[in-house]
Amino acid sequence: MILLHANGQELLNWHLHLEAIIVCVGLLALYWYALKVWRPRLPDAGQVSRSQVIFFCLGVLTLFVAGASPIHDISEEHLLSVHTVQLLLFVFVAPPLLLAGIPTWLFQALLIRRGVLPVAKIVLHPLVAIFAFNMTLVIIHLPHVFDYQLRNESFHFAVHVWTVTVGLMMWWAIITKVPGLPRLSYPYQMAYLFVQSLVPAVIGSFITFSRTAVYDFYEQSPRIWGLDPLGDQQLAAFVMKVVGSLILWGFIGAAFFRWYAEEESSGQGLPWAEAKEEPPRAGLNANR
Repeated sequence: MILLHANGQELLNWHLHLEAIIVCVGLLALYWYALKVWRPRLPDAGQVSRSQVIFFCLGVLTLFVAGASPIHDISEEHLLSVHTVQLLLFVFVAPPLLLAGIPTWLFQALLIRRGVLPVAKIVLHPLVAIFAFNMTLVIIHLPHVFDYQLRNESFHFAVHVWTVTVGLMMWWAIITKVPGLPRLSYPYQMAYLFVQSLVPAVIGSFITFSRTAVYDFYEQSPRIWGLDPLGDQQLAAFVMKVVGSLILWGFIGAAFFRWYAEEESSGQGLPWAEAKEEPPRAGLNANR
């Protein structure tokens, strides 16, 4: 399907990316099997809400849009800015949706078992997850690595799979509530996500202040939409720093208000809340 034209010449078609389609269909098939076939066999399996199903399907749809739609073609052939949009979909949008869509009993059935639980505790530990995630962001944005992945389809697909994987690791302690596995309290969630917002901002700043094209591939690629390499690079930095930060700060805000509501319902109040009444000082109110 032809999507756009430039200077009378067809630029982009909707190409079928079978590897991405297979992944998406496979995820939906496994989800259906777990809910319809496996769940009745588990004695302690709970219910699955409609919202969980919707979240999971939206997560798979996000993966499809990022990996099998024209976004993929534009990012691979033309624009760094669209490549950055694709990356944000892979790491900041799809993983939290997928995790929110998987019920706790299914995680317990998969991970709370001998030989798996000790490994899961290490892999999903917040410090391990945030280190793996940010090291991945740094490495895949190194110029030689970046250019190589765009010229090697197999390596490029492997990078996509790995970025989604570390994205799931990073969001685990924020989204899931599985007994026996890492889960951050709301104050620690805010600190964790604040730290997480720093590396994308640093990468975006590096791209922003560069006066030359950082990546040879996009400097030499055919231009579309009137964006020159430097303009495209500036737009990519904006997406990385601003849009990525907005997503993370949205979760920080949600964690804060949930923490506030939790403290209010318990009657404790937040640590800096003022006392309702200051007890009278001795002698000041005494009758003369």
